[in-house]
Amino acid sequence: MDAEVDRLLVELVEKVGLLRRDLQHQQDLGRYEARIHRIEQKVAALVEVLSTSNAPLAKAIETAWKLPARSLAFRNVAHQKNGGQDEK
Repeated sequence: MDAEVDRLLVELVEKVGLLRRDLQHQQDLGRYEARIHRIEQKVAALVEVLSTSNAPLAKAIETAWKLPARSLAFRNVAHQKNGGQDEK
């Protein structure tokens, strides 16, 4: 995959991770628990497959899922350091 696809994939997982976190904070996760669990299984499978061919991407996706706010914060810092040139 190229860098653009990698970035978009991490951002997608990050957004779903943020949604999961919001559902937890609103104590509404139980309603969607089965769906979130299936998404989590797919993310874990993706990370496992990528870990052999692209370890940095696998780590970024895992962080985006487990710690989406942290992932977003690090991405924002990198974006600011690059003067906004890394996003389209």
